[in-house]
Amino acid sequence: MASKFAQLLSDSRRALFTMLGIQAVIWSVQVLNWLDDYDLSTEFGLRSERIGDLPEMFTMPFLHFSWDHIISNSWPLFVLGFLAAYRGMRKFLLASLVIVVSGGLTVWLLESPNSVTAGASGMVYGYLGYVVLRGVLDRNVLDAVVGLGVAAVYWTILIGVLPVVHGVSWLGHLGGLIGGLAAAVLLRNQANQATRANQAAPKPAPAPADSRSALLKELDDLGL
Repeated sequence: MASKFAQLLSDSRRALFTMLGIQAVIWSVQVLNWLDDYDLSTEFGLRSERIGDLPEMFTMPFLHFSWDHIISNSWPLFVLGFLAAYRGMRKFLLASLVIVVSGGLTVWLLESPNSVTAGASGMVYGYLGYVVLRGVLDRNVLDAVVGLGVAAVYWTILIGVLPVVHGVSWLGHLGGLIGGLAAAVLLRNQANQATRANQAAPKPAPAPADSRSALLKELDDLGL
């Protein structure tokens, strides 16, 4: 029990420092972007249907179009990113990759070719889906409680996956959310899955007793 708590504490520290580092990078890029009149967002944001722009799905989350834009994304990104990472950095990095690719491809395939998409909101939706579904799939009490808490606090932002707000990349939100849910399924705790499968499997019937041994026992009981 003590070793598990120590591991959780260590992973939580790494998650905290990781998210602080990501925030530092995003805000440093924002300052440079602002000084450059947001040309970085225009140049390294994602445009759809252009093969050469596909790599921009990896730069898109670090770029924003205004101070209001980055402020609205920073707090939920920090909280949900930390909750996604505190169970281990390997799964967090893999989940982040799935979310980036899912959100990026959704924008690249379906967004208008005349628009440029940038911002970390796709990652926010991705981490939201990942954290909520992870607790359900892994049947971990702490993760389940965390997932329920996140769902209760952030469920209202799900309207962002619908095309109802002008000027917001709802496709990026939807793609990120799908990526987060997919990552939770792909990275679910296999040990728990195996345990549940073993519990659900029918127990083998006892092997039939050797008929010759049974006959000899009966004869012995009769004194023969």
